[in-house]
Amino acid sequence: MISSKKGSHYFFTLLCLFFSWLSAALAQEVYPSHPIKVIVSYPAGGSNDLVARLLGEEMGKELGQRFVIENKSGAGGVVGAEAAARAAPDGYTLFMAGGAHALAPSLNKSLGYNLVKDFEPISLAAIGTYLLVVHPSVPVTSVKELIEFAKSKPGVLSYASSGAGAPPHLAAVLFEKMTGTTLNHVPYRGDTPAIADLVAGHVQLSFISIAPLLPQVKSGALRALAITSGKRSTVAPEVMTLSEAGLAGYDVGTWWGLLAPAKTPQPIVERLAGAMQRAVNLPAVRDRFLAGGIQAMSNTPTEFAAMIKSELIRYGTLVKAAGIDPT
Repeated sequence: MISSKKGSHYFFTLLCLFFSWLSAALAQEVYPSHPIKVIVSYPAGGSNDLVARLLGEEMGKELGQRFVIENKSGAGGVVGAEAAARAAPDGYTLFMAGGAHALAPSLNKSLGYNLVKDFEPISLAAIGTYLLVVHPSVPVTSVKELIEFAKSKPGVLSYASSGAGAPPHLAAVLFEKMTGTTLNHVPYRGDTPAIADLVAGHVQLSFISIAPLLPQVKSGALRALAITSGKRSTVAPEVMTLSEAGLAGYDVGTWWGLLAPAKTPQPIVERLAGAMQRAVNLPAVRDRFLAGGIQAMSNTPTEFAAMIKSELIRYGTLVKAAGIDPT
């Protein structure tokens, strides 16, 4: 026979389990009941922003609610990530993360967020690469000529990045280390302002996401020299990789994926993951991404979590190889 004290404890435990199940069931049934905000930690017009807007539009159609993009830039993507990490875990504030956020811990001694502990992975969205471009005023047409020119005029060439500590910054530092060149770093608050100054000739070169650069390359405003990833891009197959250009083993790519604040109910995470995976696999979305040099790609929350942990290790290894000390 169960004592009254043990019986009360048993009843209370069952009651807690019931309300936990009921809460999850209700969340799954009524979610979403109002618009969902997606924080993008870079200005409008950049790759993170383009990926978030296109997928948000398609996911909104399926879930019956608008996806509102909030551009919150600064500190190479750190400002937006910190804001997202502090958001309520109710599924109404999401975060479009990228490779920069897996790189940040290796470059910063202290961050206001932890990419593993403070977020619930939803799904990978796409993978991409960076493009090494120069302004037409730079008298080079190949990576070899760029290296020779930079060595002959150390410290004269300036390069734009989407922020100090962002992957394009790392891409440039690796280039310097592997070629023995010295370049001046000019950080911006995202791709868009960096490209504007690059086209205007205020800076001479850059390693920036291929998507927003392609129109400038096609118009002749910028000259493409190489792809930073290990494989050539399907949208610019004529542009060789840096590894092919003589920097054996050079391989810096990027990715984008959707996260929710930690402790977001799993039924909500699973519903968002399903909607996102279906959106990523729509032919129209895949074609739109490919046109911009981005490859659509999704995975499960568990797979995405494992990928993020792997990326943290990969970037840490690259940073050490580049001889960069965290600040």
